[in-house]
Amino acid sequence: MKKIIAVALGTLLLSGCTVRVADMTVGSTKNYNINAAKFVKGQRVTGEDKAPIVIFPLAIPSVKTAMDRAIEQDKCAVGLSDVVVYQLNHAFLFGTFGYRVEGTQIIDKSQKGCENHA
Repeated sequence: MKKIIAVALGTLLLSGCTVRVADMTVGSTKNYNINAAKFVKGQRVTGEDKAPIVIFPLAIPSVKTAMDRAIEQDKCAVGLSDVVVYQLNHAFLFGTFGYRVEGTQIIDKSQKGCENHA
């Protein structure tokens, strides 16, 4: 009986899930001129914002921070296309939770220093 309880408790402590929250064609947290017409696709990127849980959450993660981290991987990126937002919950009393944003960078070649961006 003790083995069954130990296995059940271990499974609960190590369990977690990732849930798809949203799909967007275009998303951005940055201000930019949508009429610039010098946009090109960049790389597929991922940004995360997580917080630890020790019985209760120790911080509050946000989708905005996760999206900012994805966009800011390239100084010429102004947004993301084909965006997918996931909620991460890998905790039961202890662990982490947060958000992951995945998308393809939208590069604005009209920005200063981005004219020759590949």
